[in-house]
Amino acid sequence: MIEQPLIQIRELSKVYSTPEGEVVALDRVSLDVRKGEIYGVIGMSGAGKSTLIRCINRLDVPTGGEVLYRGQDVLKMSRPDLLKLRRKVSMIFQQFNLLMQRTVGENVRYPLEIAGLPRREADKRVMELLEIVGLQDRAKAYPAQLSGGQRQRVAIARALASQPEVLLSDEATSALDPMTTQAILNLLKDINRRLGITVILITHEMAVIRQICDRVTILDGGRIAEEGTVDEVFMHTKSEAGRRLFGNAPQVPEEEPQGPAIRLVFDGSSVDRPIIATAVKELGIMINILSADMKQIGGKTYGQMLIRMPDDEETSRKLADFLTQENIAFKEVNIK
Repeated sequence: MIEQPLIQIRELSKVYSTPEGEVVALDRVSLDVRKGEIYGVIGMSGAGKSTLIRCINRLDVPTGGEVLYRGQDVLKMSRPDLLKLRRKVSMIFQQFNLLMQRTVGENVRYPLEIAGLPRREADKRVMELLEIVGLQDRAKAYPAQLSGGQRQRVAIARALASQPEVLLSDEATSALDPMTTQAILNLLKDINRRLGITVILITHEMAVIRQICDRVTILDGGRIAEEGTVDEVFMHTKSEAGRRLFGNAPQVPEEEPQGPAIRLVFDGSSVDRPIIATAVKELGIMINILSADMKQIGGKTYGQMLIRMPDDEETSRKLADFLTQENIAFKEVNIK
């Protein structure tokens, strides 16, 4: 029996009215998020990412469509049911949203106070949460005394206080330096694996998607341009939005003449194999490598290469047969 997706979004639309006219933020977006995965939503500024994530817990009310959480329509929930949902679907933000006049421990305890948890039990839970995020020794510090990365850790601990099933991350690393971003991503991945919490991650940074996400949706102008597993989308990008975000084709030196070429994609199992050297040796042909690069995606190494298309059809056919036999993904492209 196939398990029902934890979150189902169906034909979701959102239109804002402005003095200049209507602005379409989301245009019939549909996607599923499975329990236990890290799901990425990426797009340029104005693509509709934040609007989408805010509709999931009804911080924003869509114009049309459905948001289902465990089969229940979020948009039809009563106020009490919506409050219960927001305890199960927690959220962290780019600007942390901490209470500056409260200590770290008091910030984390705040949702537990609202829930009516006894003080002794709440204090125990606070220390457990601070240990998860590596801040057990900063419970009495104030947010102003912390770095940006530490503040985001406090925000994550507070979001975990209600023992959520889902953690929504709205550009949570975009205000952080690269080293701190890495640490926060590692923490989110650890929380996902250790606690089984589903993570929906909004970002405009492709490196974030490549590093921790299982699947990804690319939003462009409020519509889904592409979706799939991260390695599928990276290796076989179909949309212009995807090519812009992934930097899908290796850069070709400007002095190279225009014309037909072949784009090769090497996955984790083939990236270390001497494919080009073997082709040269076995086929007795010269191969002109135009450019190449490698990337880490979900702990695996992937590579791309552009080679000049052979001049004659017979050699091109032999090369295509060889690449197919070696299970190397390739596509004919035109350098412009």
